[in-house]
This record gives sequence, C-alpha cells and structure tokens, in this order.
Amino acid sequence: MLTINPLKSSLHQGKPVYGLLNSVPGPWLAEMIGRAGYDFVILDMEHLLVSEETLRHSLQAVLLTGCTPLVRVPAADAKLIGRLLDAGARGIVLPQTDSAATVARTIAACRFPPLGRRGITGGPITGFGTLKLDDYIRLANDNIMVVPMIESRAGLDALPEILALEGVDMVLEGALDLALDMGLGPQPQDPQVEQAIGRLAAQCLDAGVPFCANPRSPEQAARWRQAGITAWLAGEDRGYLCQALRSRLADLRKDT
Repeated sequence: MLTINPLKSSLHQGKPVYGLLNSVPGPWLAEMIGRAGYDFVILDMEHLLVSEETLRHSLQAVLLTGCTPLVRVPAADAKLIGRLLDAGARGIVLPQTDSAATVARTIAACRFPPLGRRGITGGPITGFGTLKLDDYIRLANDNIMVVPMIESRAGLDALPEILALEGVDMVLEGALDLALDMGLGPQPQDPQVEQAIGRLAAQCLDAGVPFCANPRSPEQAARWRQAGITAWLAGEDRGYLCQALRSRLADLRKDT
C-alpha cells in the first residue's frame, strides 16, 4: 500500500541519502540492498531484459525493508510507467534525458489529474481499498518521484528548462555516457566531464533541486562533500559482487 516516501522526505529536509543501482535482477538481492541500510535502490529496466513479474517481486521485497525503490525505465512510456507505479515503484528514473518535454511527459505519467494524466486502479497499491481513492490520489501526487539522468551535451543544454519544471525531485549524472557523447571515449573522470558535471551540480543547487553524486574516487567524494552534496549513488551491485567474489578467491588461493 502506498505510504509517505521516506526518500523524498529526507531530500526535502536536507538529510544525507545513499542509494545503489541494482543491475543483477531478482528480489533476493534487491531486498539485501535494503537490509544493508541503503535509503534507495534503482531497479534497472534500461539495460536489463527483466520481466515485469520479477520486477514486481523486487519492488515488494525492497518496500519490506523501508528502502525506497525507484525504477530506471527504457523510455518515457506512460503505460509502462503507470504499471510500475501500480506495482509499487516510488519513483521513475529517466535515462538519457535530453529535453524538458520528455521530463514533462514523465511527470504527467506519474501524476493523477488535474496534475497529470495517469490512469487509476486499485489493488495492492491502495491496500485493496484500505486507502480511500481521494487519499490515494493525494498521496501519490505528493510522493511519487521523477529523477532525470543527464548523460549528454543535449541534456546539459536543456538542464535550465528541466529544472524549471514542477515535479523534478532529484537529478542524476551519467558521467560515462556523457564522456562518450562528448567524444572522449569511456573516460568518466576526464577533466572536461568533471567540469561539466560540476556545472550541472551547481545549476541544480541554485534551482533548489537535489543533485545525486556518483563519486568514482575518494577525491571526487571529498569535492562533492565540500560542495554540500547530500545525495549519493554508491555505484552498482554487479561490480561490488564481482569484486567480492574475486577477492575471496584470491584470499583462498594465497592460503593453499
């Protein structure tokens, strides 16, 4: 059943929040991320061929932990977004955002009239009628999040218009894709990329919209802390899992 979004509340209060991208689909790992203490998890549909049934179970598993589940969608598809929100997603992450119009369509897909164009249903999201529809509509319009990812030069150019929209709750950076778009190759820590993301963060802070940093080195993390950033993406689970497996094997090999 839909409740107040703790991630959105923490962002409004300026409290530090920490999230992780879930790129190994399945409810067990999704729940594990929540149990580990993360404030939010981003379940990925952009790069993964994950079924909606698997995603629904993952959403429910995350919600059991008190962690806020967001879903990164492949595109601003209003019908898909509606089904994800009906299944329990508390927000939509929009990758490759390059225009305010795309973000506006996503916001409309996440809001019930008169604020948007989302279609309504009941079921688990209303506690099978426990939550009155008037209360549900109000709660949903106040708590569902929209999070654009800026990953291109076009996205950087469109950022002022995006930040001016009512309903943008947080902005994520995509340094690797941005580096590729800038013709620099897979170099997310290239000085040109870091400068561009620094300008992105400053624009978000000036507009009063939380910017979520994804530090790739201790030096980057220190700079973001000094800049007053309080929202953090810790990377993705796939890399940490593979690193832990390799590390454990290396330790065993040293002892044999």
